[in-house]
Amino acid sequence: MSTATATATRPGTVLADLLPASRVRDVTLVLGGAVLTGLAAQLSVPVPGSPVPVTGQTFAALLVGTTLGAGRGFLSLALYALAGVVGVPWFAGGGSGAAGVSFGYVLGMVLASALVGALARRGADRSVLRTAGTMILGEAVVYAVGVPYLAYAAGMSASAAIAAGLTPFLLGDALKAALAMGVLPTAWKFANKA
Repeated sequence: MSTATATATRPGTVLADLLPASRVRDVTLVLGGAVLTGLAAQLSVPVPGSPVPVTGQTFAALLVGTTLGAGRGFLSLALYALAGVVGVPWFAGGGSGAAGVSFGYVLGMVLASALVGALARRGADRSVLRTAGTMILGEAVVYAVGVPYLAYAAGMSASAAIAAGLTPFLLGDALKAALAMGVLPTAWKFANKA
């Protein structure tokens, strides 16, 4: 059995661990995860009746957390959030700063990346059903922070915030979870064959 195969099948391993270990690797992965999330946030489509657009940002954040693990995933999304707060225009639609009504979703993504990364270390990204559950839990964390923040920042009632900041996104999130269900277990199958 090769070293990569042994690593791939060992519990506590995430996909990023298949790369040769070094500080340079970890720094590069953290920076790359932040940049990937920033680029995915630019795939932004307005939602009628909602101040929150549909973006690729949540999918990227959950993918970063799952592939990098809890620690590196958290650092990557924290870097993404911090850089956006200080002015890097890589929030949805080229926005930045913490004053936007959708900033709560960014904070939720930081926490969600750590959660899905911790679950991935326990093998939750290696089968279709477990990956689906992992993505659903991650998305639930994003909404658990994002929707109340939206209600507060936009002066909405809880029901209005749910209608504007959760309900319109459920179908898209199901599609993102389905994409992850195909991508992550397939990546593990290739890693185990390598």
